[in-house]
Amino acid sequence: MAKKQLIMEKSLELFANKGFEATSVQQITDYCGISKGAFYLSFKSKDELILALIDHFMMQFTADVDYVVTHVEDDEKLFYEFYYSTFNSFRKHSDFAKVLMKEQSQSFNKEFIVKMQSYDRLFEKTILSMVERLYGEEIEQIKYDLVYCIKGFISIYSQLFLFQQIPMDLDLLSKSLVEKTNVLAKHTTIPFISQELIQMVEHPSNEEVTKEKILELMEQSIEEMEESIEKESVILLKQQLQEPTLSTAIVKGLLKNIRNHPHCKWISYLLRNYFGF
Repeated sequence: MAKKQLIMEKSLELFANKGFEATSVQQITDYCGISKGAFYLSFKSKDELILALIDHFMMQFTADVDYVVTHVEDDEKLFYEFYYSTFNSFRKHSDFAKVLMKEQSQSFNKEFIVKMQSYDRLFEKTILSMVERLYGEEIEQIKYDLVYCIKGFISIYSQLFLFQQIPMDLDLLSKSLVEKTNVLAKHTTIPFISQELIQMVEHPSNEEVTKEKILELMEQSIEEMEESIEKESVILLKQQLQEPTLSTAIVKGLLKNIRNHPHCKWISYLLRNYFGF
C-alpha cells in the first residue's frame, strides 16, 4: 500500500473516533507506524490531509450518483436508483460519512466549509435535474423546495443507520422515499424557496472547472496509472479534449472504460458534463 493511501485510511479511523480537532499529527503517525517526516512528505499539514480525504470520497460519491441518474432510462426507476445508490454509498463509506456529518456542524475551518458547499451544489444540481425530468413544468414553482426536502430525507434517514445502529433495508427505504417524494411533488402548493433565494445562498467563489483543469487532472492520472486499457482510454480522451476527432459513440465507450477506475471516477464525471452526455 502506498504511504499516502495508508495515511488516509488510518487517519480516517482516528477521525471517526476522535474527530478532526482532537486528532493530532503525532497520533496519526503513531497509528500508521511512520515518522512525522514521512507524513509531511505526503501532506503539508493535517488540514491538507482532511481536505484530501474529503476530495477522495466526495468525488467518488458525486460521480457514482450522477452516473446512476444519467444512465437510468426508465423514469419510474429513476428516484429508486438514486436513493438506493446514495444510501448504499453512505453504508460502504460509513466511517467517512460519520465524520462528515459530525464535522459539518462543528467546523469553523473556512476551506473545509467552502469545499463542502461546492460538493453540496453539485449534489443539488443532480437532484434538480431529476426533479425537472420527472415532473416537468407541473412543479416549476416548488422544485427548489422539493430538492431541499429530498436532501432532508437523505440526511435524516442516513443518521438512523450511521449513529443509531438501526438495520437498514435499502430496498424498502428507497421505495418508501420514492413514495414520499411523489406525494410532495403532486400535493405541495405553497413554495418557500424561490430562484432568487437560491441565488442568494449560492457562492460564486467556488472554483470553476475549466478544460485546462480537466487536462491537468488527466495528466496527473496518466502518470499515476499502470499500463492498462483504462490508461489508454484516458490518453485518448485527453487527445479528444485537446483536438476533437473521435465520434460520440467512441468517446462514450472510452468514458465507460474508465468510470470504475479509482483514479478516473472524477475525470469521467467532469468529462461527461463537459461533453454534455
